[in-house]
Order: sequence, then C-alpha cells, then structure tokens
Amino acid sequence: MLTQGRVEDTSLMRFQYINGLNSLNHQLSNYSAWLNGTTSNFSLPVEDPNTTPLVQAFLTLGSELDPSQGSYYSNMTGFWHGDLHAHNLTSLNTSEAASPWRHLSEQFILPTNLSAVPELLGPWNWTRSNKLAVSIGDKLISFERDGIAHKNIAVIHGRLDLSDPGSSDELRLDFEGIHVLSTGTIYAMAESGGRSMDIRHLPALVPDRFRNDTARAVETELKARIDKLKEKIDAGSFDQDTSDADDSPTTKCSFRFYAQLNATTVPKELMDELENEIDKPTGITTVSAPEMALEGVLLSQNCGMLYEIKHTIGVQSRRLHRKITTYSGCAALVNLALVALYRRQAAHSDTAIGLSRVSRYTFLIQSLIDAISFIGHVTLGILAEGRSSLSALAPAALACLLFVYEAQMVIQIGLIQAPEDAPASVQPPPPPAATNAPQTPPAQGGNAQAEGEQPPPPPPPPRRPTYLQFLWTHIRTDPAARLWTLMSLSLIVVFRIVMALSLPLFFISSLYSCMWLMQIYRSACRTRSSGLSAEYMIGTTLGRLYFICYFLGCPKNILDVGPRRWVYAVGLFMFVQVFVILLQERLGPAFFVPKRFSRAQTYDYHPPMPLPDPEAPDQSLGDCAICMDAILVDPSLRRRSKSSDSKERPVIGRAGGILQKVGGVKKTYSLAPCHHLFHTECLERWLAIKNICPQCRRPLPPL
Repeated sequence: MLTQGRVEDTSLMRFQYINGLNSLNHQLSNYSAWLNGTTSNFSLPVEDPNTTPLVQAFLTLGSELDPSQGSYYSNMTGFWHGDLHAHNLTSLNTSEAASPWRHLSEQFILPTNLSAVPELLGPWNWTRSNKLAVSIGDKLISFERDGIAHKNIAVIHGRLDLSDPGSSDELRLDFEGIHVLSTGTIYAMAESGGRSMDIRHLPALVPDRFRNDTARAVETELKARIDKLKEKIDAGSFDQDTSDADDSPTTKCSFRFYAQLNATTVPKELMDELENEIDKPTGITTVSAPEMALEGVLLSQNCGMLYEIKHTIGVQSRRLHRKITTYSGCAALVNLALVALYRRQAAHSDTAIGLSRVSRYTFLIQSLIDAISFIGHVTLGILAEGRSSLSALAPAALACLLFVYEAQMVIQIGLIQAPEDAPASVQPPPPPAATNAPQTPPAQGGNAQAEGEQPPPPPPPPRRPTYLQFLWTHIRTDPAARLWTLMSLSLIVVFRIVMALSLPLFFISSLYSCMWLMQIYRSACRTRSSGLSAEYMIGTTLGRLYFICYFLGCPKNILDVGPRRWVYAVGLFMFVQVFVILLQERLGPAFFVPKRFSRAQTYDYHPPMPLPDPEAPDQSLGDCAICMDAILVDPSLRRRSKSSDSKERPVIGRAGGILQKVGGVKKTYSLAPCHHLFHTECLERWLAIKNICPQCRRPLPPL
C-alpha cells in the first residue's frame, strides 16, 4: 500500500511538471514572437504613469557612476534586514495629508476598488509591520546583440518577510525582478506565497532605456528555466510542494518592489576584483569590503498600501557562509574548553563528600543551556548551505556531549543528596517490657472456638495499582526517576520555546542569571563550602557568556539579532555570584546571613542512646557495622544516679539512662538513618568512598 501511494504521488508530480513545462514553452513561443515583431498572443501591460513619480517621492533612483570614482555591488545574492514604515494610502493621517506626495497618492489609488480592499488585505496587521528580511538570488544574464556582449542586466528572485513585533508570524512575499547593474536599481513584482508571477511583464517596470535589454534577459531566463525543468523530468527529481501545508498569513495584494543600492567610493575595477575574490577565493589582498545597503519602496495599488524600506543592510551569501564557519570554529573551541573544565571539576568532586557539597541545580541549568545550544547549532547547520552547515555541527556535537555529562552529574548528585531531602528518621520506641501475668486457660472441651462462632473472613487480596499509579509512585520514591522526569520535561519546554520563539530571551537570561545562585543558596543552607574550583567557575562563566554576548551583544552576528543592553548586566551578575562563592570559601558559607537564620538542618548522627546493662561485662553500645569491633562507652563520661527504686544505675549525661549529646561522645559512635551503628571514624572513612550504608545499601546523608 505504501509503495503504491508513492508511485501515485510521483506520477502526479510528474504530470504537474510536464504541464508546467508545456506552459513555459507556450509562454516562450509567444514572447519570442512578440520580441521579433511577428504574430503573438502576448502583449506587454502598461504600468500606471503615477507609479514612478510616487516612488521617486520616497526613493531617489540611481544613475550611472564614473567607474574611476565609485561603483555599485553587482552581485546582490545574500540576506538583508531593514526597517519598514507603513503608509495607508486609502486613509492618510494628518501628517501624511500635509505631505508633498499626497496628490500623487490620490491619483495612484483612483483605480482601486476600496470596497474590496479589506478582503484583499487578509488577516495581516499591515500598520504594525516594522521589520523586513529579504533573501535575494542574483543571476547575471549575458547575451549578444549586434555582435556586442551585454552584461548589464541580472534576473533576481527571492522573498520578502514582513514581521509584526506583536506576533511571531511573518508575511512572506515572493518576488521576481530585474537588477540593473550600472545604476544599482531593482525593479520587481511581488506576490503572496502560492500566487504565480509572469516574468514576461518585467520589462514594463524598467525605464525605457533598459527595456530592450530587459526583454532579451527575460527570454534567456525563460529558456534556462525550461532546460532546468527538462533535466528534472528526465532525472525523475521532483520537489515536494509544501505551499498547501504552509499556514503562514497570506494576502491577495499585488506589490511592486523598487530598491536602490547605495553607491560606494570603491572604483569599478577594484570592486570587480573584490567580488571575484569573495566568490572564488584565491588569497590575494583586496580593498576592504564596503557596507552593502539599500533603500526601497514596496507598493500595492489594488490594496492602497505603501511601505518605505529604510536602513537595509545585507551580507553576501559567500561572506555569510565564511562568518558561519568562523563562528562555528570559535564555538567549537569554547565548548571544548568547557568540556575540559568540566572533566577536571568532575574528577575533583568524584567522592561522595565532594558531590554532597555541590548543587545539582547548577549543573541542571547548565545542561539546559547546552540543550538550547545543541538545538540552535543543529538548526543553524540545517539552514546553512555548503560546508558551513557541516562546520556548525561541531559545536552542536560538543554541546550534546556536555549535556550528557552534566545530566549524569545531576543524577549522581541527586543520589548522594537524596537522604538530605527526606525527613529525619525517628528512633523507634523500645518494645514493651514482658509481663508475668498468667495466661487464660483454654475453654473446657478442648475447643478455643466458641460454638456457633464463624471464623473471621480472610483479608482481601491487595489491590493491584494501575500503570499511572505505579508510575507516579515510582517517580516520587526513586530519586533517579524523579530527576530524569524533571530533565525530560525541561527539554520539552526548551524545544517548545526554541521552536515557537515564545519568550526565548527571557528564558535564556533567567537560566544564565540563576546558574551560580543555586550553589550560593545550598552552601549557605548546609553551612558547607561548594568545593568548586575558581578555575572551573571563572572559565565556565566566560565560556557561557561567549554565546550570549555574541548573539545579543554583537550587532553583526550571523543571525542578525539586534543588540540587547541588558546582556552586560547578566554577565556582571554572573561574575558577582562567582565572587560570592569564592568569599564563601574564605569567610564561611553563611557569612552574609544573620546568625539567627544561619542554622542548617542536617541529619544528626549522634542522637541520645540508652546505656548498656551495667552488669554486662563489656560496656559497649554494640558492634560497628564496618570494622565489626565493639563501640565502647567512655567510662569517664558515665556517672551514677538513683532511680525510683533507690538503686544506683550507670547513665551518661543525665538520669534516666539516656546519653546526652556530649562533645566527646559524638566522636565515639554514629547512628545512620537506617539504624545501623558505626564508629564515627569508620563511617567518615567509608563516606569518603561511598555514600551508602555498607549493610543495607541505603543512601546516607553527609556526616
């Protein structure tokens, strides 16, 4: 069934490709006939004469430059980001009504059907759009006419993404256009995704002096597209159409896109050398690359909308891929240093005592940060093309390795510190004393059971828990299961935030801000220093800050994310936390906490114990579960007191046979939560190796 479905899909796509090929052949034949002046069904549409004056009111179109004084970029292939300013031509505000272009807009929208405008606009909020992302593919068209080679026209295509600051959605417009190299001007038509465009209409957009060259360039481009489509059909390589599955906002507005590149002061010869070196690097020294910038206008007559495109900065694809490769190399080195720092700290804190001093949440937060880093770098590798996509996988792999290491550390710390979170064990009461009361003899006749009395019913069988009840009980009682569940839920949240882009910066900044804060809190509550080395804390802080400062502090990062000033406050706050932890090592874990709040609640290994029988030959509390020797009571601490029967009984600490918590006695014995008794010295040596009871294997809290 699956194979049959694939065959049907392939046959359907092949049929669609063949229909598209026939349509292009038909368009080319009519277009070529029109160019040659023979009978044709094609005619070039006439543009509204008010379009060019209205565009020039907002945009100064370029002119040809002196090649020795300046030049334009000839290859615009790359990614651009800029600002938008909307003008609703059907409803001008007060300042727009007083502008010099008001009468031009009134003439421009005369053919507009105002009653149909709301339906054409669709659900998109046009007036709130303030950012624009442009992806351009620039293809130079070379052709000969009258024996002269012409290389002044390039066919461009790409997309315009309009963003709304109040929403994560984007309005995507596909465009086809012409790039006039000598003037650095772009003339294009744009439609919402899924709506077709006829590139044969492009000559109507350009000035008259470029119309013939544009018409020949369009004919050459049509032939190239037909040849490419034939190759795909012959090879059986069909691209899956995902336009129907795209749920992004759409519109029925038709746009014209006009843009002008900013002129540079680099002579034409040096600019050509620079662009050749960018496209095919040879290692020669060239002039410094000037900034790629443009201004533009996005205009729709049937919807009465006009957008000013300002401060649009671009980076060529080749240069962007080099930036991605350079960044990936630096990120891989940073992650490698973080792995080395972690391994050294893990070896230093490998004992049970070392793990009991560090906070599990510090490593849990770092594991979440590495999970975000892994997802981000994998996404970058998918979106990038060529070798840069492979280079982005190196920091992703190291981030994944760090995540695994830190997740294992969280589980180990949780197992060691689990007894601290449990309530303190209560010493069970001593069994009641045996009495010598005579037992009641059985009833005569030999039957203990009274006549006519039924035997008690058997107890009901235990109810078998459901799967959800068993799972909930297992998560509550097993520390490892609880930690894995917490980490799994955290990863789901991380994936959701990264993919949906909902409050990602707030989430990331919160993780960075709390990374060392949890260690400060644990050290102060448990009155034990962290055991984290200064090398690890300072190196890890610098490594973590590299990523957040690059993307949120550098204005020319590879993702073109705008700088955020608060990122420096986050970095300063992290170093303040590191400084506090270092002070805790020198001044005490709770040096900043008032004394009345600085008492830590820990398990007491030296509870009051009943004294042994005074007539016993060995005055011991029992045998140590580690060395198997007797735990002797210090005779100097015993004293004699009288009980209620006027007999003197030996006790330690107070009357009543209860051992007081005396400083010297604490060093003699230790009672674990599982009620196993040890020499204190034996238990200290054992806990330095393992943090479990040597008899019942139950986890033990720190001594």
